[in-house]
Amino acid sequence: MKVDFTRWLPAIAKDSYRKTALSVAGVAALFGLALAPTAAAAPVTSGPHQGAVAAIDLATGKAATSAHQDEQPVESGLTTGSATGKPPAGKPSRAQLIPHGIEGAQSRVPLDDAQLANARAIVDAAKKTGVGDRGAVIGVATSLQESKLYNLGHLGAYNDHDSQGLFQQRPSSGWGTPDQITDPEYAATAFFTALKNVGGWQDLPLTAAAQTVQVSAFPYAYAQWEEQAADIVQQLW
Repeated sequence: MKVDFTRWLPAIAKDSYRKTALSVAGVAALFGLALAPTAAAAPVTSGPHQGAVAAIDLATGKAATSAHQDEQPVESGLTTGSATGKPPAGKPSRAQLIPHGIEGAQSRVPLDDAQLANARAIVDAAKKTGVGDRGAVIGVATSLQESKLYNLGHLGAYNDHDSQGLFQQRPSSGWGTPDQITDPEYAATAFFTALKNVGGWQDLPLTAAAQTVQVSAFPYAYAQWEEQAADIVQQLW
């Protein structure tokens, strides 16, 4: 049985500075979410999110020449983490960030300023929503898979249905309006609000936790970003 928990997401409004805040309706919805039945982890398969791959290729100027894109490991000075294996003072440890170990081969992409800003918005939302550093890793890894941390608008025929934003959330599935889900703070807050409704999400492998929120046709692809996501969170936390 597939549980559509997105209908419990809070109504979140933006102000003129694109900062999100809970409306009166949002507060009520958030309280309802805390009392709602928990979602069950969805089954795990393998493969890329094809609609998002095409959208990312278009947004970044890379032609979508095939239905499959293999991720090549790329070292980035912005995401290499601690060389000694010891976290800097005040930063979460590797064991906190990746408590269950990584699953399968890992991928990396270098990050530009826009991607880093979006990653920081996700980390900030993780702190505000109380999912902690492990939740932040899940959020960053999910966005790396769905959009490579780019805040994608509607890209016409290249869109996966009506998916937009950092998490490729769909207005038609109840995630919010296009303006809302292309606001990084709103999108991340909505993702973490849904994650908190997943029973025992802290004890799930990253890809299972992400899939329960995203309901992707190819959920196992989230796993390949866990290591880079942990590096990003450790640096930005």
